[in-house]
Amino acid sequence: MADPVTSSALRARALKKSYGGVEVLHSIDIDMAQGEFLVLVGPSGCGKSTLLNCIAGLEEISGGALEIGGRDVTHEPPKDRDIAMVFQSYALYPTMNVAENIGFGMKVRKIPKAQAQAKIEEVARLLQIDHLLDRKPSQLSGGQRQRVAMGRALVRDPKLFLFDEPLSNLDAKLRVEMRAEIKRIHKTTHASIVYVTHDQIEAMTLATRIVVLKGGVVQQIGTPQEIYDTPANTFVADFMGSPPMNLVPARVTETGLDIDGTALAMGPGWDAGALPARVRLGIRPEHLARATGAPDLVVAPTMIENTGAEAYVNFVLGGETITARLPGRIAEDATDHVDLAVAREGLCLFDIETGTRIARAPALSEAAAG
Repeated sequence: MADPVTSSALRARALKKSYGGVEVLHSIDIDMAQGEFLVLVGPSGCGKSTLLNCIAGLEEISGGALEIGGRDVTHEPPKDRDIAMVFQSYALYPTMNVAENIGFGMKVRKIPKAQAQAKIEEVARLLQIDHLLDRKPSQLSGGQRQRVAMGRALVRDPKLFLFDEPLSNLDAKLRVEMRAEIKRIHKTTHASIVYVTHDQIEAMTLATRIVVLKGGVVQQIGTPQEIYDTPANTFVADFMGSPPMNLVPARVTETGLDIDGTALAMGPGWDAGALPARVRLGIRPEHLARATGAPDLVVAPTMIENTGAEAYVNFVLGGETITARLPGRIAEDATDHVDLAVAREGLCLFDIETGTRIARAPALSEAAAG
């Protein structure tokens, strides 16, 4: 069995950051294994970039402890932490060609020229820019420039890579391409990466685990599937997913749920006595489907959005606007009723006051009930 200290890429213990009397990071606890791709995600102002800067040593930690590669670096300067950063801005030297930009750090560290050249060529092949080594940054596309910035970090071979929203300057098509490129590089190198983004699609597609932050507080840490299927609270449920999880108040009855007069039966094993009288029901848009038999819901669309392969159908339920993701195309002027079936195994129940997911909900699947 691996030594838990040496197998840890990053460990934060009760990490805090304050500016004057204002605490912006509240007792952050993270354990990251070697080779993990850990994504910090949350809305603007949630503290994800501040946390990354604390890991990098660019911000002084106000409390707690931080380890990188099993070594306490809480009070060490950035140069002694054995990290490499890739920023939102490429920060390339315009007068240097690609090879010189990638190898600049090795030149500063006085790495032998032959050794540095071999490393530059190896990383350039990995990033598929080996045919661009003689070009200047002005001759490159945005995606190629970001590859060069990544190459400058990769030649370091550090204990930890830190990515600070590296794709936010790219257009939508390039973001998709670079996202796939970063995923391929991680699978090839098995590098330990901490990646900051506000884009939950990036988080879901890249991460081995996700840290969801809100107001400097960790809301949930888990795999993308855990975060998606069993969100810890209504904030995570609403933030992770596109479209997000539908959340609607409901009253618990002997046979199931009552949603503003609409009954949703839950079937055998339902124990109303184990639940509070009122809950918030969470339904992912894809867990609503066209009914082939007796419908669970009969709804009148308020808006239909066709995306090509599927249609987003909006309707009102329990005073909330609900979205169903249905395959195929639906006429956008359709205002007649739509019969829907609800996939019970996809449902989540949340405490209506605190927003916390209810840990055990009888008659729900183990995945949904947690």
